[in-house]
Amino acid sequence: MLRRAVPAVAAAGIGIGACAGLAHGSERQAAAADFPTWGTRWVVHATADVSSPSAGMINKFSAGQDRITADYQVDTGHRVCEGNACSTFMAHITGPVSGFLTVVAVDIPQDRLPGVPVQGGPQPPQPGGTHQEVLNRAATWLTANGGSQVPYSQDKVWKDGYRQDCSGYASMALGLPTPGTNTVGLATDRALTRPLSLGELKPGDLLIDADGDNNNRHVVIFEKWNDDAHSSYTAYEQRGGHGTDHRTLTYGLPGGDAEFKPYRPVAFGD
Repeated sequence: MLRRAVPAVAAAGIGIGACAGLAHGSERQAAAADFPTWGTRWVVHATADVSSPSAGMINKFSAGQDRITADYQVDTGHRVCEGNACSTFMAHITGPVSGFLTVVAVDIPQDRLPGVPVQGGPQPPQPGGTHQEVLNRAATWLTANGGSQVPYSQDKVWKDGYRQDCSGYASMALGLPTPGTNTVGLATDRALTRPLSLGELKPGDLLIDADGDNNNRHVVIFEKWNDDAHSSYTAYEQRGGHGTDHRTLTYGLPGGDAEFKPYRPVAFGD
């Protein structure tokens, strides 16, 4: 989803007075609750309704000069579009003006604010948790794309703010900050993981190949052994050409890809 300058407003239920996106700043990955806007003359509304009275305006004179701070967002069910970007979400912002602003005004590639709670909806993943909580979060991407798996991409981020590659997926499952650390970081940062032996693997642990470049490195999330002989295991992964998967693997096992090593997230505390 890209925001692009357009000559006229293309918004469902928003008139010219409500928003007039005249220019577009460069896309960037925003921090947790602090986001850049783009364009000019974005109306901040009194309630989470684009037809509600104006509570103020941001970017009055030049594009990309303001940043907003949001503490929660609301899915209004009312689709607002500007150019080729659309969203049903409105953010409750506390600065530079207090009120509600359509997420279409925010310079992010998603249709909702990553890392910001949805009022009345599911909260974003929290760091740490139990082995089972990591598996539960990993399973969400199997059906997050309208009932289908999240597609793989090294460049894009999903609606929850995490990169759509293997390390972004693992970061999401672990509840790490968006957009996620990379594969090398998951293997080498001792604040995140520690090495262990294959025999110590528990649900939610990781098997990581941190060698090579971004086309060779990979990480999967261990779920369970498939037999007493430990000849294969079931794991969650985000893989190229497919997206999120839950399947039998032999990475790191004798006869499998020896570059994969087992690691335990330190947040488990064991």
